[in-house]
Formats: sequence, structure tokens, C-alpha cells
Amino acid sequence: MNLKINESIFNQFPVLKSERILYREFKDTDALNLFLLRSNDEVMQHIDRPKMRSVSDAASMIESINDAFKNKQGVSWAIVERTSNTFMGYIGFWRMMQEHCRAEVGYMLLPDFWRKGLMGEALRTVVKFGFNKLNLHSIEANCNPANVGSIKLLEKTGFNKEAYFRENYLFNNKFLDSVIYSLLETDYS
Repeated sequence: MNLKINESIFNQFPVLKSERILYREFKDTDALNLFLLRSNDEVMQHIDRPKMRSVSDAASMIESINDAFKNKQGVSWAIVERTSNTFMGYIGFWRMMQEHCRAEVGYMLLPDFWRKGLMGEALRTVVKFGFNKLNLHSIEANCNPANVGSIKLLEKTGFNKEAYFRENYLFNNKFLDSVIYSLLETDYS
């Protein structure tokens, strides 16, 4: 059982690879692609955050992502196709609760790459890294209950539904529900 996060992973950005995906640090040149992702109506349909309005919004997000890594508060990867180096989306532990050896995973993929098993491949890779390298005890995911695709992905990866919160989140002057999934290190191994 892990009782402490492995902070040595923050010494150098951990580049990962899986069969079809390269997981790398965000670059300033990713801003346009990140903007296209975070301003896409289809992608943002069940993401309870405002859509990006400009490439500078994306540049600010990249700066925040990279600052979180430098400050040992999270690790997020740009996911790119290994053969073409094409930006597909991102995945990462964007919120870490180090004192509890727990992190919240988040992910997004451009629609051109949906329904190809890519996010399943990415989630399995990042979960493995979280438990085997980062020394997490548990990983959580917070979903809009209408995001059926994300829920199916989490369940297929072994996550269990832990909670359903009714109207716990205010977005666009509307109270929304949240469903929380988690995967324990003991479930994974």
C-alpha cells in the first residue's frame, strides 16, 4: 500500500508511449489545437466549463497545466498519434490530493478520434503510470451523468461508481448533478 506520492516523477516530465499514442508535455504550439478541442460544441456538450473563446485562452490553460507540474500539483499529457504526431487531445491527473495519495483524472479527445479505442488505451496507460510510478492509492473521475461515453469508458477500465450528487454544481445559472467514479490500487492490481 502506498502512503506517499512519488515526487521524483516531477524532476523531469514523464513522456509515455502506448501502442498508438505518445504522451508528452504540452508545448506552446499546442494552443491552436487545444482551442479547437475546448471550443468544439460536440466535445464540450457534457463538460461543465465554459468553451474557450480564443487561442490565448488555450495558451493560458497550457501555462496552468505546465505550472501545475512544476509545482507538483498535477501531471497532464498532450496525446498525439505516434505515426503522424497529430494532436488528438489530452489526459492527466489535473487535481492531486497528495496527503491522500489520490488524484482526479480528466481527459478529452477531438471527435475525429472518437470510437477508435484511443481514450481507453490512454486511460489504461495513465492509470498504470498513476499506480506503478506515481504511487497513487486511488484515482477518481467526476462526470456529468449525461456523459454516457465517459461513464462507459470508466466502467470498462474498472472504475466503480462511488457517488451520485444531485444538483451539487452550478454552471451557467443551472444546478447540475455529478457522478463520481474511482479506482483503487487494490482493484487495479
